Amino acid sequence: MAQWILRLDLRSPEFAGENKSRFPTGLEMAACAEEIGFDQCMLSEHHGAADGYLPSPLVYGAAIAARTSRLKLSISALILPLHDPLRIAEDAAVLDHIAQGRLELVLVAGFLPSEFEMFDRSLAQRGALLEEHVAVLRRAWRGEPFEYRGRMVRVTPRPWRPSGPPLLLGGATPLAARRAARHGDGFVAGVAGLYEIYAATCAELGKPAAPAPVFGPLAVFVSDDPDATWQRIAPHALHETNSYARWYAEGSIPGPYGHYDDADSLRASGLYQVLTPAQCIELAHRLGPQGQMFVHPLLAGLDPAIGWQTLRLLKEQVMPALSDP
Repeated sequence: MAQWILRLDLRSPEFAGENKSRFPTGLEMAACAEEIGFDQCMLSEHHGAADGYLPSPLVYGAAIAARTSRLKLSISALILPLHDPLRIAEDAAVLDHIAQGRLELVLVAGFLPSEFEMFDRSLAQRGALLEEHVAVLRRAWRGEPFEYRGRMVRVTPRPWRPSGPPLLLGGATPLAARRAARHGDGFVAGVAGLYEIYAATCAELGKPAAPAPVFGPLAVFVSDDPDATWQRIAPHALHETNSYARWYAEGSIPGPYGHYDDADSLRASGLYQVLTPAQCIELAHRLGPQGQMFVHPLLAGLDPAIGWQTLRLLKEQVMPALSDP
């Protein structure tokens, strides 16, 4: 069966109205997703966004970890050069204890100039900082004193797992793919065509490559009336994809989202899909065990009732059919 991933970034654009309840609602949805049989919850990070994009995924991840017992937490992605790696080592170690080993970190170099300006970091040095900070995390989680930038430091407690959470590296360039092979425990590609570069570099290094994922839509919703549900989702999907496309342009990088002028062209792209239960079952079978089914129930300020509808239909119709031999 495909991998089921609950995605939460807790955006709330102005047109959607103020929704302070999205934070506790997301926790309730994570608990529901675990009950249904989801594999992981994915939390993302960006800073200074007008729509309130989640800036603190480790904090929110701790709340989810306390509400669940099986659901894997994937911080995807953490913009590591923006942070003090010693503090990230501490926070991630504590979160790993709360989650009892269910945490993984997807670390990226970042690309938005405004974020690097906000934290007074060098955009030009982000690749070198990422590699340096990854090495710091691995050393820090040994629990022993070590030298960092000319001073002796020690990070405690050690994580739940002796080696710490898995450190996957993400990115949208060939350089990022090769860096993931050298320094990471896996690779999360931002665009198609990079996995082959990652796998080839792993082969050169004599290390196994993580399995290649099979990507489905960026977000799947389930409805008995897909056309009506799409009309309610469309403004929120347009906000998400167009804001990402604008960010990619500012950072001069490629990415999976593109700019769309209207809801019809976005729907035709297949990036966001509203499916009947039967269509959702068929897609999950078609993607296979390495397929990734992303469910984004609070998409850009979406009415939670629509997200709850998807989770209810998954629980009542889709998941039972997929688990039936």
